[in-house]
Amino acid sequence: MDTPGPSLGEFRSIIYNAYENEGRVFPWKEKLQPWGILVSELMLQQTQADRVVPYWKRWMKKWPSAARLNEAPLQELLREWSGLGYNRRARYLKECAGIIVRDFGGKVPGTPEALAKLPGIGPYTAGAIACFAYNYPSVFIETNIRSVMLHFFFFGQTGITDREILPVLDAAMDRDNPSKWYWALMDYGAALKKLTPNPGRRSAHYVRQSAFSGSLRQLRGSIVRALARGGPATAEELRQGLDVPAKEEDFYRALEDLGRESMVAEKNGRYRISG
Repeated sequence: MDTPGPSLGEFRSIIYNAYENEGRVFPWKEKLQPWGILVSELMLQQTQADRVVPYWKRWMKKWPSAARLNEAPLQELLREWSGLGYNRRARYLKECAGIIVRDFGGKVPGTPEALAKLPGIGPYTAGAIACFAYNYPSVFIETNIRSVMLHFFFFGQTGITDREILPVLDAAMDRDNPSKWYWALMDYGAALKKLTPNPGRRSAHYVRQSAFSGSLRQLRGSIVRALARGGPATAEELRQGLDVPAKEEDFYRALEDLGRESMVAEKNGRYRISG
């Protein structure tokens, strides 16, 4: 028989007590501004928070508003992004900045529905930005939150879907201060994974991440870095300048993928960063 979970009141007390004693400190929590929150959430997609901190600080110093970022060339953004991975996120941020300036007067929209229409922002990121930037009581789930809910309310069960978790998450929310509540949940989940086998493995949505070394993703990142640092180059010049080894067929596959995504453009036989 599964062990019953705590009452919602007991659950909130456990989470908040841990947060008060051991909550993580990040600069985007201290400098609460909607644009900074949006930048942090795009950077945090598939990247550990500690790695994001120095990038976020440099980014916000150079481009403290959507208007400032909108004026910057994509090649400069990618140079600043280099090493953070998933370079499309830098392009998404530039596209978001343009839409925010054009359609919202430079102010980050405040509802999940409006935010979800921006490039690179899915349901989780839209809910998180609305919550952390405007204290909006959105219901959203990510890996750390999922781990907490599985640990407390679905102990011993496997194949649990987010659809099963979301009603419990909604009922447990602190609607007086949802931003603090979600940050507390996420911090608890991050700590939980260091103390116990990852509860997220019992989720129906759990997927083990494939190896990065030698992957197409690593090769794509190397191509973008080379162009961001060195400027336009022929395919052969570009291939010779990569910082990872690449088979010819893999190189051209990665280059074609980047072209389809409008990250890279070719003109007169030379490749460059788009935009």
